[in-house]
Amino acid sequence: MTEFIDDTTTLVVAGRPAAVRSWLKRAFDVVGASAGLLLLSPLLVLVAVLIRIDSPGPVLFPQERYGLGARTFRIYKFRTMTASASREAFRQATVGDARVTRLGDVLRRTSIDELPQLFNVLAGDMSLIGPRPHPLALDEHYRQLIPGYMNRYAVRPGMSGLAQVTGHRGPTPTTASMAARVAQDLRYIETWSLWLDLRILLATVMPWWSLWKSEVRGDG
Repeated sequence: MTEFIDDTTTLVVAGRPAAVRSWLKRAFDVVGASAGLLLLSPLLVLVAVLIRIDSPGPVLFPQERYGLGARTFRIYKFRTMTASASREAFRQATVGDARVTRLGDVLRRTSIDELPQLFNVLAGDMSLIGPRPHPLALDEHYRQLIPGYMNRYAVRPGMSGLAQVTGHRGPTPTTASMAARVAQDLRYIETWSLWLDLRILLATVMPWWSLWKSEVRGDG
């Protein structure tokens, strides 16, 4: 089992977490991210142009997040809020949030805003599949409330994860909703396999394929 000691970034790593950081998983990430960037490059360029047309401000929105071992890195997303809102102190977006641009609402609902994180995967800061990294303010809040919360950073954070394909995607307005997400993140770490990564990836890009979603959940 992996755990943080005295609420610091010191990790005790054994068993599954070491497997999740294996060369096989890294190879899967590099091949998958490279293929994704190659196939999606026209879409990425189109979205970048549309963002500049839709509202003034930069195309990309960088933000500090915790990564492997709770070391910080800069994550990249397409900007979905007004430039002024992007500079505000962190506050989770909600349905109908006035800070979100017209195009940003579409990008968020389709998760296209997350595609620049393919570069984070290639850089080794993230994995295609793993616990989603949260804004630092959210981490600092919930690590005090949920036992084992920071154990999710025993592995590289992912663009998608088990929590996201089992109904725990989106805002987490309560401690209970975040605890349910964390439980799925820790389950992923403890049960990781390359096959599980592939199933989660397919359930992410083809959410209508209920067979994959039920198998990932472990339903009968």
